[in-house]
Amino acid sequence: MEKKHIFTGTATALVTPMNESGVDYDALGKLIDWQISAGVKALVVCATTGEAPTLTDNEHCKVLEFAIERSGRRVPIIAGTGSNDTGHAIMMTQFACTIGADAVLCVTPYYNRPTQKGLIASYSAIADAATAPVILYNVPSRTGTNIEPETYEVLADHPNICAIKEASGRLPKIMETFRRVGDRLDIYSGNDDQILPLLAMGSKGVISVLSNVVPAKAVALCERFFAGDVAGAAKLQLELLPLIQALFSQTSPIPAKAALARMGMIEERLRLPLTPMEEPFRGKLYERMAELGLI
Repeated sequence: MEKKHIFTGTATALVTPMNESGVDYDALGKLIDWQISAGVKALVVCATTGEAPTLTDNEHCKVLEFAIERSGRRVPIIAGTGSNDTGHAIMMTQFACTIGADAVLCVTPYYNRPTQKGLIASYSAIADAATAPVILYNVPSRTGTNIEPETYEVLADHPNICAIKEASGRLPKIMETFRRVGDRLDIYSGNDDQILPLLAMGSKGVISVLSNVVPAKAVALCERFFAGDVAGAAKLQLELLPLIQALFSQTSPIPAKAALARMGMIEERLRLPLTPMEEPFRGKLYERMAELGLI
């Protein structure tokens, strides 16, 4: 059975705007419309950049419902449903599938640090419960666990597991993953500073923090590459590199929210334990934004 392809190009790992009352749905709706008008190919909602770990279950569910309704099927909505509790991940995955999410993104269990056997068992249980495609999310800098290429090879056999968001940053391991499963799973870069290198290996695109701030440029990077303009894509990757570095100078989504607030699109509110951006990082972020004409 051929696996479902979700998107090609740039998807935005969307921030969750907040105000003094909780989630700012007015700002969220405007962000969704802006992102779609800029040409992004999908939106990832309630994942790491969306501060999912500090959303209540009720907020998490309501944000997913809102995003699906607001998008109006203009782009796929990928629901973040991962957890360090496999049972909770299954519950959120089933909910997302029930309300019409186009796919789910499941991060490796954090803090627990499962073995590779545990990863296979956990992801298999989630995929068994899903009716939408499952994207595996590997980000060991946050979770303490890396999905090894041999583990991807086992999980690629599951009919509901369709793609990988690879944010380990470990190019030799990523190359080995492409060698083993690149013909069976779509692989997306999870690091904005590695969009072009992974495209060159056969990636289908990126799930991006950068595109929260410059969606049209992030879209253009992938589109240039797919159109055969590799030099143009490389030029844009390098042009955006200082902004990318600033957006990851403190824990994401702290800088992304600072940037969007400076652009007048959201309030600069985060949930503890995250706090607003500090100096000198904030000043350097604003410098990079000014260089690109964003402020």
